[in-house]
Amino acid sequence: MSETIRFHLDENVTIIIAEALRRRGINVTTTPEQGLISASDEEQLAFCLSQSRVIFTQDTDFLILHSQGASHTGIIFCSQGSRSIGEIIRSLVLIWELLEPEEMRQHLEFI
Repeated sequence: MSETIRFHLDENVTIIIAEALRRRGINVTTTPEQGLISASDEEQLAFCLSQSRVIFTQDTDFLILHSQGASHTGIIFCSQGSRSIGEIIRSLVLIWELLEPEEMRQHLEFI
């Protein structure tokens, strides 16, 4: 793989997921670490675009933005409470291992 996906986790995602991904050598930023706590969802997507990051979220507002044609470098969505933290981590690692950033552009992936 020539490039690997870099993730951004929004504020609704536990830091445990970021820490687990980092232990596996995966590049991850989080909304709190980037000072984006009060930023709108559109600003979150703009940050991800500027940094070529795929956002992982549990916020359904991102599904609406995607359906409205908002430009993004990829959205991965998981409904709150539908998966364990371990399942989420395994899914994100699998996406990281199998897909390239360009394959995620304007793509919405459900886990």
